[in-house]
Amino acid sequence: MPTYIALLRAVNVGGTGKLPMAELRAMCEAAGFEDVRTYIASGNVLFRTAMTAKRAQAALEQRLAVYAGKPVGVIVRTPAELARALAAQPFVGAAPNRAVLIFLDAPPPADALAAVKHRNGEEIALGEREIYVHYGDGMADSKLVIPAAKAGTARNLNTVAKLIEMAGG
Repeated sequence: MPTYIALLRAVNVGGTGKLPMAELRAMCEAAGFEDVRTYIASGNVLFRTAMTAKRAQAALEQRLAVYAGKPVGVIVRTPAELARALAAQPFVGAAPNRAVLIFLDAPPPADALAAVKHRNGEEIALGEREIYVHYGDGMADSKLVIPAAKAGTARNLNTVAKLIEMAGG
């Protein structure tokens, strides 16, 4: 049975999108996923299932929609896909907490970089199904808007590396 890593969009520990990780684990187990583990309270969950990635994504999105009363986006990747995306990130030497991978369901559109607004020193690059962003001065004061990232979800390099490690990669 393959291992998958699901990255939930707009989930945090407080305010809107609050989802206790114990509840997320329970949802995954109810969907038939095995060896369910979460990492930090920002919607990262690892599991094994005989389902395809697309079916696992749909099953989790359905349960999350019932829980939240609205659609909750989920990106599902294999550990190998996450490792390839991390290895391809172009900001070598960047502080891992100041560089993020924005995971998408599909390749970013060709005009993704041209549509970026309010860029102020941030570096941006496109990947296979990712957008890479380096916030050299940190994210706190950034006003960066990446329209192509609207349906995606971001994780910093530290988080991506930890998820790969947890998956045995």
